[in-house]
Amino acid sequence: MATPTLTPAELRERILNGSEMALLDVREAQPFVAGHILTASNAPLSRLEIVVSRLVPRKATPVVLCDSDETLAGRAAEVLAGLGYRDVRVLQGGTSAWSAAGYVLFEGSNVPSKAFGEIVEIACHTPAMDAGEVKERVDAGENLIILDGRPWDEYQDFNIPGGIDCPNSELAYHVRDLAPDPETTIIVNCAGRTRSIIGAQTLRNAGIPNPVYALRNGTIGWEWAGLPLEYGADRRHGTVSAEAVQWSRKKCDQLAQRAGVTVIGLDDLQTWQAEAEEHTLYLFDVREPEEFATGSLAGAVSAQGTQLVQATDEYLAVRAGRIVLVDDTGVRSRMTASWLKQLGFPNVAVLDVDVRNHVATAWSATEVPGITASEAFEAGHSIVDLSFSLQFMEAHPQGAIWGLRSSLSDITGHLDKGTPVAVLDDEHGRLAALAAEELAQLGYAAQVLEGGLEAWCAAGLPVASGREGMASPILDTLDMPFDLTGDPEAAKRAYIDWELQLPEQIEKDGLLTFNPLQAP
Repeated sequence: MATPTLTPAELRERILNGSEMALLDVREAQPFVAGHILTASNAPLSRLEIVVSRLVPRKATPVVLCDSDETLAGRAAEVLAGLGYRDVRVLQGGTSAWSAAGYVLFEGSNVPSKAFGEIVEIACHTPAMDAGEVKERVDAGENLIILDGRPWDEYQDFNIPGGIDCPNSELAYHVRDLAPDPETTIIVNCAGRTRSIIGAQTLRNAGIPNPVYALRNGTIGWEWAGLPLEYGADRRHGTVSAEAVQWSRKKCDQLAQRAGVTVIGLDDLQTWQAEAEEHTLYLFDVREPEEFATGSLAGAVSAQGTQLVQATDEYLAVRAGRIVLVDDTGVRSRMTASWLKQLGFPNVAVLDVDVRNHVATAWSATEVPGITASEAFEAGHSIVDLSFSLQFMEAHPQGAIWGLRSSLSDITGHLDKGTPVAVLDDEHGRLAALAAEELAQLGYAAQVLEGGLEAWCAAGLPVASGREGMASPILDTLDMPFDLTGDPEAAKRAYIDWELQLPEQIEKDGLLTFNPLQAP
């Protein structure tokens, strides 16, 4: 039976209606980044079964699928039907028809959040300081501290010399310990603009007495000033004092109230969980990943607050769903919730409990049974690697074939049906299991490679790097079109220019309205 369709005008009306629905763009990341509808979440067909339950947890939610021309959306509709999704439609003509109807397509990734950052700077007059002035003040020995608002792994890649890692959702939590002197000037940076702005405004919204500035254009602006970056630094916020918790809890309580955040208890959560078939429910633990790994509430998903705000489209496909945030002290959940409300999510709540007292189980990876690396190597299996392309190019089993699961024909052209196949991925075997089943239907004897690349390396088996063995086009990266020109400096300038024009494009599009709060 043919999947029902929606015209671009009908889809636009549904989005503006504000009721529960999810718009999923099922192309790979690169064509998605090249031009997509603002409220769409990227759910590539190659990984659809893996990501959809997180993006759209309620199977009765109306789902609209799109691509550029309906080629992939029909296949995706069959996948969702097989998973039990009951209200699935396809956008007629895809994004090409949307554009032809006069509606806006957006380049880039995490566009709603990045556009929001630019609008916050304009609406809140968030102060910014150029890299040259920051360096002059540091060299002069002024009372100044640089806080990097990115997650720990990004900070370790590169950072402003002397900067301390303190992700945006941790800033209000730790700032009284990091900058106890109210005269200390605080500079917040990220790699570009968004998290610099949101981080600086986070501290201003919390009512900190210190002078606070965003580093204009982040590490890109630092490099433009001819200043060197630091690599592999290990300066990180420490533990939080009782005094800092008390101060930040009071300030974030006030901010959450101003933003209209709902505060609920366990009984309320249980009621909402019982209603999860009628109303979409997201439950996010906004602590840092290593804290989440020690255990959390049953059903909670790790979504570090700074990244939840930075990449809402990667976590929340149903904007009208119920969103519940949890942490230990209520500080990080309240600050993150305040930003989600300003981003226009209508139903945001904080669970007022210490998650450490309600741990269901510690998180653990679940490996799908299959064949060990040593067994596959000794038996001469062909190796198929479905990891992200960048990971494959960095390291993979020697002789492996890489491809996109949505384009298995690219891969099978390099396989012999008389040779057994071992499949690995970067999803703890879940993606490999799906592909192994599909290969078996095509006549290949396929199994999951247990433990993936990590187990292959642990067994001391040969590893390679580079592009050899790549059978599919590299479409799964978030590269912007200007990233692909081979001119890094021009790409950085194009990226900043792109961010700066987003408010005008958002206004022209008209699908989303943001509500930035002024600092008290």
